[in-house]
Amino acid sequence: MDWIAFSLSLRLAAVTTLTLCLIGIPMAGWVAYSKSRLRPALEAVVALPLVLPPTVLGFFLLVGFGRAGWLGQWYGRLTGGGSLAFSFEGLWVASVLYSLPFLVQPVAASMAGIPSRLREAAWVLGAGRAETFVRIVLPLAWPGIASGIVLSFAHTLGEFGVVLMVGGDIPGVTRTLSISVYDAVESLDYGLATKTAVFLFVLSFLLLSAAYWFQKRLLVR
Repeated sequence: MDWIAFSLSLRLAAVTTLTLCLIGIPMAGWVAYSKSRLRPALEAVVALPLVLPPTVLGFFLLVGFGRAGWLGQWYGRLTGGGSLAFSFEGLWVASVLYSLPFLVQPVAASMAGIPSRLREAAWVLGAGRAETFVRIVLPLAWPGIASGIVLSFAHTLGEFGVVLMVGGDIPGVTRTLSISVYDAVESLDYGLATKTAVFLFVLSFLLLSAAYWFQKRLLVR
């Protein structure tokens, strides 16, 4: 198996999941408790990767990441000429956007299921909204948070369409395990393709089993 591609896939999944935790958990809190009229629009934006073809999302990102795109130009000025397209950093940004609903949705559902009286009791006792969120909401929502972390990690690990569009197939830079399977099939190396595909299948099954275990803990809470 292509262990370099495996190492890159793990690194991409890890940094993507960490980034999603930092931006996705507060976003999930806003989705769960906000009364704003903008909430349905934000929920639709977050869920868009679930229905949008990966190649379409990847195409839009590739255009934006290119040297003619505004994000690509900003990144080029910041790094002295670097390019987001066909780079690990580009894969990272694309993976965060593509895997966002896999963390936000289960976390928001978990937070929405917490009885409002618990948050109200904390407010009565003098806790602010931020303190209540950290000390009350997050500990009670941990099954949904854990499930979202596992799902987003597994989803990033198996990405293909967006990764191929944004990063191409550069060994050691953007070639992930899913692309390695595609390359093996194209070169008629079905032995390598089978080994890698079976490995991804088993790993995905184990990660999904963990995610559903956390969801079960949420239901019996």
